[in-house]
Amino acid sequence: MALHLRTSEALHLMHDVAFDLVHEAVHDFSMRQLAILFTVYLDPPPHTVRALAAKLDVTKPVITRALDTMGALGLVDRKRDPDDLRNVIIQRTAKGALFVEHFGDVMVARGKALS
Repeated sequence: MALHLRTSEALHLMHDVAFDLVHEAVHDFSMRQLAILFTVYLDPPPHTVRALAAKLDVTKPVITRALDTMGALGLVDRKRDPDDLRNVIIQRTAKGALFVEHFGDVMVARGKALS
């Protein structure tokens, strides 16, 4: 099923999803953090700090700071690549998968409310 939204509807959808998540006391993620989180969960692994930085066109410290926040919340884990200790591999967690799924569920519910 394709969803066709006007610009104002898309903005209202984003607003409503953000509003719902804020009221649920979910962590207040930046757009950059969400982009990183969704990349880790929606794109096939493996994910590394280096690859995420290249994909988002930001520095590795920017990715590291975002991952520090998400790691403290249990949404991702990090480990050294045993084949190349310079690489840090980002791993999904059950808690992170549940958060991303819930985010999607909120979007679907709010999207249905638009029609």
